[in-house]
Amino acid sequence: MNRYLSGAAGYTGRRNLGGPALSVLFFPAALLYHELLLRLFDRDVPFFGLALLRIVLFSAAAGLAVTLILDLLPWRRAARIAGGVVLGLAAVLFCVERGCRAMFGLYYGVGFMGTMAGDVMGDFGSTVGRVILNLIPFILLSFLPLAAFLVLRSGVVPEPGKDSPARIIMAAVLVACQLTAFLLSTLGGVKNYYTYEFTPNTAVPHFGLATALRLELEYAVVGTPAPPLGEFFDDPVDTPSPSGPGESAQPSGQPSDEPSQPPKEYGFNTLDIDFEGMAENEENENVKSIHQYLASLTPSQQNEYTGMFEGKNLILITAEGFATPAIDEELTPTLYKLSREGFVFHNFYQPDWTQSTVGGEFAVMTGVIPNWFGKRTAMSMSVERTMSQTLGWKFREAGYSVPAWHDHTHSYYGRDRTHPNMGYDYAGVGGGLELPNNVWPNSDLEMMQATVDGYINDYVENGQPFHAYYMTVSGHGYYNWGGNAMSRKHREEVEAKYPDLSETSQAYLACNMELDLALECLVDKLEEAGIADDTLIVMTGDHYPYLMVMEDGTDYYNELRGFEDKEGDTSRYRNTLLMWSGAIEEPIDVDVPCTSVDIVPTLCNLFALPYDSRLYSGRDVFATNYEPGQYSNCMPLAVFANNKGQGNSWITAAGTYEASTKTFTPNEGVEVDEDYVKRVHRLVAAKVNYAKLIIQEDYYAVIQAEEK
Repeated sequence: MNRYLSGAAGYTGRRNLGGPALSVLFFPAALLYHELLLRLFDRDVPFFGLALLRIVLFSAAAGLAVTLILDLLPWRRAARIAGGVVLGLAAVLFCVERGCRAMFGLYYGVGFMGTMAGDVMGDFGSTVGRVILNLIPFILLSFLPLAAFLVLRSGVVPEPGKDSPARIIMAAVLVACQLTAFLLSTLGGVKNYYTYEFTPNTAVPHFGLATALRLELEYAVVGTPAPPLGEFFDDPVDTPSPSGPGESAQPSGQPSDEPSQPPKEYGFNTLDIDFEGMAENEENENVKSIHQYLASLTPSQQNEYTGMFEGKNLILITAEGFATPAIDEELTPTLYKLSREGFVFHNFYQPDWTQSTVGGEFAVMTGVIPNWFGKRTAMSMSVERTMSQTLGWKFREAGYSVPAWHDHTHSYYGRDRTHPNMGYDYAGVGGGLELPNNVWPNSDLEMMQATVDGYINDYVENGQPFHAYYMTVSGHGYYNWGGNAMSRKHREEVEAKYPDLSETSQAYLACNMELDLALECLVDKLEEAGIADDTLIVMTGDHYPYLMVMEDGTDYYNELRGFEDKEGDTSRYRNTLLMWSGAIEEPIDVDVPCTSVDIVPTLCNLFALPYDSRLYSGRDVFATNYEPGQYSNCMPLAVFANNKGQGNSWITAAGTYEASTKTFTPNEGVEVDEDYVKRVHRLVAAKVNYAKLIIQEDYYAVIQAEEK
């Protein structure tokens, strides 16, 4: 009996360890700790602000929900095990998200990470290992709540559980916290990130990771809320070209027409599509809205460059991690040559579309802004959609051969499905492309040597025109001597010229020398075959080399460029678009702001392919039916992804809007009216959301059915 009483007293002492406050506050405090830790380690997100209040409230509500659920379980042992599992999973999820942020600069949804985990671990295992080593402090701190729970578990989940009044009070506080946080999220300026523009990457900084995961699950079940499409409609503004109605202003660097010559009348890049008539008979409200929106747009005008390369060949390249600093007169002479001859773009950008390589590649290949669809990217969604407006299908329909290659695993990002669906005859390593060496990363030169002769010979011998597409890999990070075979291959040349640069910057320059050799091979082959004048080479990057930014904040990309900026600034995404042909005798300067989504409509215009300019997010960069200081829905517009939850930055011919500072800076000598910024904001929102709807609703299939 005495032993029993003694044991009971001891048990009571353990049960009451910490008191009632511990059992109520532990899980809310643990979840908030995780959220604050993630926020503290994210140098790109301000720690304080209204977002912090939302995160505190959401964390309190979620933590109280866990507490109530565990308290309602009749088995105390099972409840404590469940509590430990919850805290363990939370620690793992927060560590994984921190790793994604460190490795890719983004927060990803659990669904997307699940689909990509095998590929990432299989192809980038060594890189993941280095990231984990750098995250050891974060990992250790993340598991402190679990360690505390294991020590205090009998006090956190006491026996017996709470009585009914205590549970009612906890539930009332939970509802109050959740409702207040919900109102702060849906009635303020971040409503779109909580609803129709939700992505984990924008939601985490504003609402916390736990809420982002909840929303991901919720929207996976019930669907993402529809955007307020009516708010995006705008009255079309048809403005004449600077040279007058029906004329085409000459791009910078081109001589104007002789005064004695009559002005040439140019039409518009449109197809015979009756958007308004289709809208009248459409029952699907989303599709009807797309019809109405496209009908409201002013098409781009044809110009002196329309049909410049009609019937000729096209080679389009999306180069992994390529950016302007890779161009060096001595180390990469072919890049240097091609960037200064042909069309020379002075105001080109490749935005970070928050989807790593696949987002940039989608923009280059489709002319459509890449959006997220729950856990899926636009590229992934496109597999189940009609992609009839891509260059692959348009050139195929024009009688061209349309081969495509990637010198990495053929199925990575599902390219073995996406690229054929865009009209290409695709091959990659392990699926139709054989390379002499299996290293990481593979050689762009070897890919070019293995592929180029086939389509060139077919053109020379049989007159078969070609549009070839390449996705390269030699420029992939990480950038160091140990983990990048292409960097090691060219190490001596770079160290000899730039001995004082960091290893990261040296390795970046070195691996891009392999890309340069691939281009040299390509140009040499075209010239040897005598068809350089019959071929246009177009190339840009998929994204800037964000893996040059280290976990500790060291920014080697800034070192390589020689000046400072930060993630989110538009200047960070300034890049080079190569557009070269032996037929262009003198450089043609292009000064209008443009991005990767402008490539497809521009090429459609140059090759006189039948297309409707209103079906793309981008525009033909040579179209001149706009005035620089006047708003128009067909003016040059570079849209940047909302990759920090700050909104979309943009650049027009009138100036630059930086979302990070909420400021518009007009170009020198340009004046805009007081509604200009507001109207451009609305146009940007329309472009982003209708780009999403076009893929979501399989809109190109609707157009294709109408044409038949």
